[in-house]
Amino acid sequence: MMRQILLSTSLLGLLAAGSPCHAQEAESDDEQNAIIVTGEKASRSLQETTASVSVTTDTKLSQENILTIQDIYNRTANVSETYGASGFSIRGIDQRGVSAGGDAATATVFVDGAPVPQDVLSNGPTDMWDVAQVEIFRGPQSTIQGLNALAGAVHIRTQDPTFDWSVRGRALVSSFDTSHFAIAGGGPLIDGELAFRVSAEKRDSDGFIRNITRNEPEAGLDSTSVRARLLWTPSSLPGLEARLSYHRFEAQGGYLFTYVDRSVDDYFDNRTNPSDYPNSSDVTNDQVTLDLRYDLGGGLSLSALGTWTDTGFIRQYDGDFSAASRAFSDVAGGAETFTQELRLNYDGDRLSGLAGLFYYNRDQYRRSRQVTLVPTPASTIISALTPSLGAATAAQIATLYTAALPNIPVDYASDFPTRVETMAVFADARYRLTDRLSLLGGFRYDHERNSISGSAIATFVGTLPNAALYPAPLDGAISALNGFVLGLVEDASGSAPTGTRTFNAFLPKAGVEMAWTPDLATAFVVQRGYRSGGSGFNTARSQLFPYDPEFTWNYELSLRSAWLDGRLTVNANAFYIDWTQQQTTANFGNGVYDTHTVNAGKSHIYGLELEVAHRVSGAFDWYASLGHTRTRFDEFVTDVGSITDLSGLEFPYAPRWTLAGGANLRFGGGFNANLNASYRSAVFTDVAIPQADNRVGARTLVNARFGYQADHWSLSLFANNLFDEKYNQYVNGFTGDFAIIGTPHSIGLILEAGF
Repeated sequence: MMRQILLSTSLLGLLAAGSPCHAQEAESDDEQNAIIVTGEKASRSLQETTASVSVTTDTKLSQENILTIQDIYNRTANVSETYGASGFSIRGIDQRGVSAGGDAATATVFVDGAPVPQDVLSNGPTDMWDVAQVEIFRGPQSTIQGLNALAGAVHIRTQDPTFDWSVRGRALVSSFDTSHFAIAGGGPLIDGELAFRVSAEKRDSDGFIRNITRNEPEAGLDSTSVRARLLWTPSSLPGLEARLSYHRFEAQGGYLFTYVDRSVDDYFDNRTNPSDYPNSSDVTNDQVTLDLRYDLGGGLSLSALGTWTDTGFIRQYDGDFSAASRAFSDVAGGAETFTQELRLNYDGDRLSGLAGLFYYNRDQYRRSRQVTLVPTPASTIISALTPSLGAATAAQIATLYTAALPNIPVDYASDFPTRVETMAVFADARYRLTDRLSLLGGFRYDHERNSISGSAIATFVGTLPNAALYPAPLDGAISALNGFVLGLVEDASGSAPTGTRTFNAFLPKAGVEMAWTPDLATAFVVQRGYRSGGSGFNTARSQLFPYDPEFTWNYELSLRSAWLDGRLTVNANAFYIDWTQQQTTANFGNGVYDTHTVNAGKSHIYGLELEVAHRVSGAFDWYASLGHTRTRFDEFVTDVGSITDLSGLEFPYAPRWTLAGGANLRFGGGFNANLNASYRSAVFTDVAIPQADNRVGARTLVNARFGYQADHWSLSLFANNLFDEKYNQYVNGFTGDFAIIGTPHSIGLILEAGF
């Protein structure tokens, strides 16, 4: 497969060498290399940014037909999708936590500065229509971003209004009955003072999996997105810029992830699911941002960014994965999030930096009603019977009982409201000691207060084994075990009073940068990462249990270099992360749901990212990236009842190698082409012994696009997963034989027009 990628890329290079440049000349080298990064709350070029950041510009979004944020994850070094498209990992750290412990995210996606709740990342407001730039920061952003940024941050910046009239539209049709229609445009309302921009898009798809029980698409999509933005630059107050935006997003689609039945012959080509109950998500998201910036003069500027987000979702899934009506779940959740930041930036000859205040408030709810099948805990039964009957007899009775009642059917209703409130003061600065040597530093002091409460009602809804059918003395043991099972269910009912916890964290950052030449610089930075603590609800015991924060120390070397008069850039980062007080999920013995979060982990991570971009000529450019990550749990205990030490295992969804690359060709008459590919090495999908049982293999994806560009319109033909790579993302062997598989080969046509 990699040989095919190399041959295709070489072919593009040969074509470029003998092809005249399109009449519409490409950007100048200075424009091409001046990629401005804004995610660190200051505008600086990519070559001046020491943090490891991958930038996807609007040009690349168009060249590669990138439609969703998941497409960018697949093309970014040391970034990987998790459980299909439901989440992502950065440097091997899952954005939901590497071992399912804790409630706070380890990485956050921001849209125009507003955080997107992690509950809706799989089918939320992260499409790429009318987006100006996407920046993925790898490594802790705790100093700048604060909470939920231990692993990194993703910043999506949409197109600003301008004082020039413009409009553009898109119509896309592709495989799986997929269609995408979109329009965006705007201009001045008051010339030189007030401008607007509106955009709208509609996506529909049947998806690539068919439900054979309900005879309908298993993971269809119907989404609508509408965004309106205003830009105000009053002539009466020079230096002031005000941006007000509103975004409404609605989507009806599949569940967080969708399973394929692996018992079907050739399940990659016969993609079916037998569930009788819908596996679906219904998501709404309203977002308002107000961004005020005022140039005070003398290198000083004052900014105030306020955001408000209201998210709601209803999710359903089939708990038994079959056509039988045995188990299901309905979950209603959402969050109202408000943030306010006040920041002062300074840009002087030797000193540049920022200082600010930050406030965050999130009210979150989650209500569920489900009938679930809880595996009957054989090990718990054996432990309970052994003191009176002996180990051999206890094991024999447990085998008989679990054969008669392999699963405990429970009707379970719950309500978990949560509130998180954070206040912080932060600063970040660069001081030039000499023309070459600079000191880097910063800090954040974060104060968090979070509260959670819970209530649950659990009812046994099955049929217990009939003790009268067993001879004495087994009948007595079966009768006692029936009471034990009913007791387990009863323990899951109850309510926990609100548990409130407060945390304070000091997050320093320090480093040094050396500019060896105007085009070559290196830096070394040390900074602390942070993920807050909280309280976890133990479902089996209906109780809250507290856990503490976790911290990382990140040591990072960076290289920034430009060659060939800026037409070639070679950038790299190498890192080592030491992680302590790691939040992990521990099981306390009474079945699979007798779990809550504890601080029982210690681990380390190291690796590197290398990114190269080369504009050979106006007719041809290419780019490539390489990521390498090694993860290891140094201390990791997940079962407190009978201690299981998982030290030495790797993080789930932490590929050791990620590679990506592509090339763009522009040739006579307005024709253009793009070929891009990405490789992810094998990953483990869980933390368990033996970990090899949870391994999914490597995969290589190749995408291509060929198009024609005129002055006011373009037409393109594209193919994703060109060679129809067949690969598993996750295999679930707990209930039947099901898997999350990668998206198969698809082709499509795009027509765009505008001025």
